[in-house]
Amino acid sequence: PPARSPSSPQGFLYTAPIREQGNIYKPNNKMMADELSEKAVHDVHTKEIDLIDFEDVIAEPEGTHSFDGIWKASFTTFTVTKYWFYRLLSAIFGIPMALIWGIYFAILSFLHIWAVVPCIRSYLIEIQCISRVYSICIHTFCDPLFEAIGKMFSSIRATVRKEI
Repeated sequence: PPARSPSSPQGFLYTAPIREQGNIYKPNNKMMADELSEKAVHDVHTKEIDLIDFEDVIAEPEGTHSFDGIWKASFTTFTVTKYWFYRLLSAIFGIPMALIWGIYFAILSFLHIWAVVPCIRSYLIEIQCISRVYSICIHTFCDPLFEAIGKMFSSIRATVRKEI
């Protein structure tokens, strides 16, 4: 029998899925679907490690089911293995990775605050002056030219005739 824990609702460290009428993740009837929605089957060990679930890796299609004992043992093996290997990897690599990511994000924040944002702001201030000078030049020289060309071509009329 599974180990008991005072913190879990039924006193078990993990709950094996129950499969009476088809796959528990895709119930065959409404009664089973309602039961599962009221009493969710969850894994107490890996509630924080919710990236991959048993049904994502080992999913039996409709009409193909292994023995219940084998299926429950597979679920338990997968769940416990995932839980303990995550803990082992976290214990070995957690602190070094936290140090590396901490340094990386500190450098990134430093550069963003002290280099990137001031450069962008100074560029926008400088470009604003240039854009005003450019705008004045365009309005002074190009607007009259384009108005004259527009008036010159506005009197041109084109007609299309189809000759047979």
